[in-house]
Amino acid sequence: MAKKLRTRKHKVVLARSAGGDAGITVILFLLGIFMFLPMAYVLMQSLKPLDELWMYPPRFYVMNPTLSNYKDLFTLMNSSWVPFSRYIFNTIFTSVAGTFGHLFIASMAAYALAKIKFPGGRTIFKTIQTSLMFHSTVTAITSFILMSTFKMVDTYLAIIIPAWGSTLGLYLMKQFMDSGITDAVLESARLDGASEIKTYWTIAMPMVKPAWLTLIVYSFQGLWNQGSSIYIYSEQLKSFNYAIGQITAGGIKRAGASAASTVLMMAVPILVFVITQSNIIETMGSSGMKD
Repeated sequence: MAKKLRTRKHKVVLARSAGGDAGITVILFLLGIFMFLPMAYVLMQSLKPLDELWMYPPRFYVMNPTLSNYKDLFTLMNSSWVPFSRYIFNTIFTSVAGTFGHLFIASMAAYALAKIKFPGGRTIFKTIQTSLMFHSTVTAITSFILMSTFKMVDTYLAIIIPAWGSTLGLYLMKQFMDSGITDAVLESARLDGASEIKTYWTIAMPMVKPAWLTLIVYSFQGLWNQGSSIYIYSEQLKSFNYAIGQITAGGIKRAGASAASTVLMMAVPILVFVITQSNIIETMGSSGMKD
């Protein structure tokens, strides 16, 4: 007699016992708590008065929670000679422009490399793979020379253009398109008279939604957390992260404001990740699969 497959919500699940599922759930729950502890500790630190911040031995929990650290942080923000709204605008503008420009360029290039056959395509992709081996620090001098040559130093373009040219997103999108889009679907669209651009936008992009949502998270997080830049000199063009760092560099008396600023800086990327986490998990699970 054939063994009955276990199902959950009308989907076949792995053939393990209910006890095995419960054990895995408990283990994952404990691991989740362990990984959440650093974020909880930072939040607790931001709510501690100064006497608790410097208590020895340090305590994880807060005994007398207060919002004075956040008040001090906003007071310091308002005392800046450059309006703090300017720093926030700089970060939001470069993060959004860099992220969506990168998404558009990386996805179009990935579509061409994955689904359009042309001479030199494999060589180009091998070059892209090789570029992933080099950290931005290695190419910093070359990048600065290029920025200076094209008059982009001390402008928003010095932050946005390198984000557009990042090869990590292109590699991720290309791998996902290889495994997530069949050639038959694209051929059907072309036979129906769809142009290549329309096929890319209306067929390919919806099918790889988890991949480009993941790319948005990674790109946005990198730009949002960017501090000082060797390309930006004007105070009016510097980032929110840089301004926070300058404010909280005042020593012991600003330890509370520093803890509060850490919470503010990590809140936005965490929120973006929570909204798109299911798609990120799907991308990580599918990007290495082949037909």
